[in-house]
Amino acid sequence: MIHLTERAARHIQDFLQNRGKGEGIKVGVKTSGCSGLAYVLEFVDQVDPVDTAFEKFGVKVFVDPKSLVYLNGLEMDYVKNGLNEGFEFSNPNQKGECGCGESFTV
Repeated sequence: MIHLTERAARHIQDFLQNRGKGEGIKVGVKTSGCSGLAYVLEFVDQVDPVDTAFEKFGVKVFVDPKSLVYLNGLEMDYVKNGLNEGFEFSNPNQKGECGCGESFTV
């Protein structure tokens, strides 16, 4: 299960409305950084039938089968800290992360 906060859902909805199309977003992982894995976000214009779909606050989040084992239980929030803003991930499967916070390990 993937959890979205209301702030994250509003931000995604705004982006989808500005694009004028899209079924939702896809969350995945890729091999990257010094800790091994990094989060990947992309818009979904056409649903892949092998992906698992979750819906919260009217926003659909899709996850591919390979990423789901790393992301099950993930909570996504959208935060603003001073001049910085972006998605913040709270992953119960995460065992550690690199010093810069760009990658993680499970």
